[in-house]
Amino acid sequence: MQLIIGNRSRSSWSLRPWILLKHFGIPFEEVRTLPHELAPSGKFPCLLDGPTQVWESLAICEYLAESFPELPFWPQDKALRAEARALAAEMHAGFDALHRHYPMADRQGARRPHPPEVERDLTRFAVLVESLRARHAAHGPFLMGTFGIVDAMYLPLAARCQAYGLALPVRTHAWMQTVLTLPHVREWYGAEAPR
Repeated sequence: MQLIIGNRSRSSWSLRPWILLKHFGIPFEEVRTLPHELAPSGKFPCLLDGPTQVWESLAICEYLAESFPELPFWPQDKALRAEARALAAEMHAGFDALHRHYPMADRQGARRPHPPEVERDLTRFAVLVESLRARHAAHGPFLMGTFGIVDAMYLPLAARCQAYGLALPVRTHAWMQTVLTLPHVREWYGAEAPR
């Protein structure tokens, strides 16, 4: 397998499938590309698996889950799996205000007043994480107990919140510290998690 990714400091979408491949020990070759040297699909990240090309982070995650069904990408329980898919899809399609006002390319750590739409995104993020951690704390430190696609999808938002010093509730902050200090996350950001 080859995973074609963009610039690590800017492409939070590339981080999502990359961290899953690393976390689950799936062998792959990382290929970095510049914006004008796009993957065969014309987009990145893009996973190449023989003749198969898969682009868009969530689609790559689903492809990996189907390719390695023995690994816990999604929860085993049907209802929890459905919830996890809904959470991943919400992250893929939502939280636009946070992405727009707090870009990964400009992580200066400066606190700034944020508009109401950012406050709505932050509130929604905290509500989701607080609820998941309250319900699944007995099963492990990740959003649904064990590390999976949902954590990978929400990880870049955690990096944004930490980089910009955004205040969040206790359980949300604890989950952020857990994922941002994972060895492979530190590797992605260059030896240490974003501050």
